Parts: sequence; C-alpha cells; structure tokens
Amino acid sequence: MSKRRGASYQKRVTDINRIYDQHAKSGISNREIWRRFVYPVYGICERTFYNLLNASCDPKNKVPQEAQTFLKFDFDDEPGHTENHPQYPKRR
Repeated sequence: MSKRRGASYQKRVTDINRIYDQHAKSGISNREIWRRFVYPVYGICERTFYNLLNASCDPKNKVPQEAQTFLKFDFDDEPGHTENHPQYPKRR
C-alpha cells in the first residue's frame, strides 16, 4: 500500500523543483540554491531539499488536475506575469 500525499506536499515539491530548475541553469551549486532561494522561503534542511528533489520523480507526487484548481500556482518571476501584486517584505 502506497502512502497518500496531500496537495500541500505536492505543491511544495512542485514549487521547490521550479526554484531549483530556474537557478540550476546558471551554474550555481545545489547547496547555494538551497541556502539562497529555498531555505528563506520554506525553512527546510538541506537533506529535506534533496529528498523533495527526488520526490518529483515519483508519479504519486504529481498534482492531479482537479486539485490544481484549489491551489494557486502563479509565480511573480515567470515570464509574461503582468499582474501587480503588493510587494511584501522578505523573511530573514
């Protein structure tokens, strides 16, 4: 019997992989991506970061189409994003 994952876990896996894919192309090390871009947002340890990168390969962690309507997947840093959202201060 496989463990069922929640939609928030699936969203976190998707978002962390999106962050990783975005910055890995620039030649930054995995540790630096985790330290600069993932840890300040999610507060996860480096080992969990690697586990979530590996979790993206597992088909049970794909976000079902019907669940995506309940999760907001808009990212301000995507090309073509034109909506104006208030800029909140970043967590330190």
